[in-house]
Amino acid sequence: MAAINRSISTYSRKLAAAKPDTRLNHEEEFERAWAEPGNTRVELPPADINLVLANYYLTNEPLTFTRTMLWDMEVKKAFRPDLYIPSVVSEGSANYWRRRAAADGTESFVRSSQQRLWLEPSEHGLVLEQVFLNPAQQCATFIGAAELLDKDGNLLRAGAGQPLFHVEHSVDGDESRPLNRWRIVYLTDRPEQKLIERFAIARNVWLREFVEIYIRRDLKIELTRRDIS
Repeated sequence: MAAINRSISTYSRKLAAAKPDTRLNHEEEFERAWAEPGNTRVELPPADINLVLANYYLTNEPLTFTRTMLWDMEVKKAFRPDLYIPSVVSEGSANYWRRRAAADGTESFVRSSQQRLWLEPSEHGLVLEQVFLNPAQQCATFIGAAELLDKDGNLLRAGAGQPLFHVEHSVDGDESRPLNRWRIVYLTDRPEQKLIERFAIARNVWLREFVEIYIRRDLKIELTRRDIS
């Protein structure tokens, strides 16, 4: 943990530069951070939703999961991460404000939530994010912020227990065979292997938590994991 703590203490210049900007191009900012050599990058393999369903689940009625469904889930999760990723976000802690819609159909807002720390899962910290939803590309981009003003103009500061991070969730594939894509980049001074290993450990055969929850919660379909022992 000493190396992680040193990294946390030395990326303050990146935190200072990450304050919210109404002119922010979220997608360009994510790609800029992704390309910076010192940052820690993780990309999970794309998840073929229907293939995983067929191989590892039973449902109480036939289900073909679609791109439309997957994007609907991503939008709902962007506004209420506490409902769709409860293993990470504390119940009832998610809030969003400064919601703006553009003529091209894109939408932006800022949000806050109490999230489990990646390397200290017994602890939580305040995470502040600037969110951009791009329905044409079916891509949701989350740019971490060190500070944000809440809806009443009060200053919020993100927790300092881990490096600031940006996340991209996107939908790929055909309408009847959607792929769930996911990337995260931590703003570090050098790549942190422990963070990379955290996600290698987390990979398994099951659908990601938010897809399971969407099927049960929004589609009202019973979903049971097969016995693969």
